[in-house]
Amino acid sequence: MAILNITYMGQSADYELALDAHTSDADIKRIAIEVVRAGGVRGLHVPDLPGNAFVSFVVDRLRGTGGEQRIYLRPKVPFGAPARRRCAS
Repeated sequence: MAILNITYMGQSADYELALDAHTSDADIKRIAIEVVRAGGVRGLHVPDLPGNAFVSFVVDRLRGTGGEQRIYLRPKVPFGAPARRRCAS
């Protein structure tokens, strides 16, 4: 058993998921699409969610303090990216 945390459009919600520890990132994203469309994730129901909604998302796998597996599906963030140069006004 694992907890899948999905962050989409500023909302974040957990979904209990029975899965193999070696489930691929692509499968995690496919499962997330299905459960969000179906309304299986409390507070995050998007029936017309595009099939490519999570293509550029990151899958992080961590262990909780009690040893439980936590999987985070989240948008990429620009932390650590080079700073953009500002144009002179």
